[in-house]
Amino acid sequence: MKTVYERADIVPLLAEIFRELGYEGTALSRITERTGLGKGSLYHFFPGGKEEMANAVLAEIDAWFEQAIYRPLRQDDARQAIAAMWVNVNDYFRSGGRICLVGAFALDDTRERFSAAIGDYFIRWIGALRSALSRAGCSDEEAQALAEEGVAGIQGALVLARALGDEMIFTRSLETLAKRFGAATR
Repeated sequence: MKTVYERADIVPLLAEIFRELGYEGTALSRITERTGLGKGSLYHFFPGGKEEMANAVLAEIDAWFEQAIYRPLRQDDARQAIAAMWVNVNDYFRSGGRICLVGAFALDDTRERFSAAIGDYFIRWIGALRSALSRAGCSDEEAQALAEEGVAGIQGALVLARALGDEMIFTRSLETLAKRFGAATR
């Protein structure tokens, strides 16, 4: 019996394929091989082809970050939301074992094609974190600088952990950032 997929079932599979192969390196033949779906089925779910698939993946990432990271940082108790961010980010990026697809897209020729989604991801994250830091007692200038440092630190730690094949770099970096933020919001 063949499994019947819905579009929502395919998007996480596509995300992992794009993470592994990059946008340019992901050929339709690789997608069909990895998902088990034929080209006709893929075009049924994504008539716009690979670009529509990537947009669906970026939208799913955006929805997860809005729910788990941005909204709590904007609305919940500031210190609790910041603490939860470190835990959720560690879980999402599998303790440094999973690359940031948005960050990867930002670094290659794909950036121009998806520039609005890429820019929005980072702007919203920094803005939400800045909001929480401000509510936790940081001055506006300090909150902005810390928010940028936090997001840059997370992204940099992902790259370094991947480059050196040492996921503990990511975990240690998150712990260091969490301590720095904790000290700044006392």
